[in-house]
Amino acid sequence: MRLTRFTDNALRCLLLLGLEPERCITVHEIAARMNMSYEHLVKIVHRLAELGYVDTVRGRHGGVRLGKPAAEIVLGALVRQTEENLALVECFDPEHNSCPISSTCRLSSTLDEALTAFLAVLDRQTLADILEPRAVGADRVTTGANGRLRLAAVVER
Repeated sequence: MRLTRFTDNALRCLLLLGLEPERCITVHEIAARMNMSYEHLVKIVHRLAELGYVDTVRGRHGGVRLGKPAAEIVLGALVRQTEENLALVECFDPEHNSCPISSTCRLSSTLDEALTAFLAVLDRQTLADILEPRAVGADRVTTGANGRLRLAAVVER
């Protein structure tokens, strides 16, 4: 399973916004910090706003911010809503299935079970979960001096 660039960038955009939930961040700043195409990010932010994940604020001090608490953003739901097609193989889509052995093949049921398990793991995780350090010495997403996201080791004393 490979997520589209759209979903990957949507997740990374929400991660950045989750690090600074009190702040409106411009799309230009997000694009620069995440090393993303501004034009592509505009489409992502528009879709995230339609889905209620972000709020957009116009004006001089405008930008984008989380539209709901990070603990309410379930990763599985986000992936389902941003991926155009979760069909892992042709036979998942009966309208476009031309496989001659699909009526007797058991591969599709195995792949369907794997996709279900993949999404079940994401359904147990929220944006808040992936923003929090897991344990002493765990990696945590932070922003570097240049404003870009990076993983930093969390060390408690």
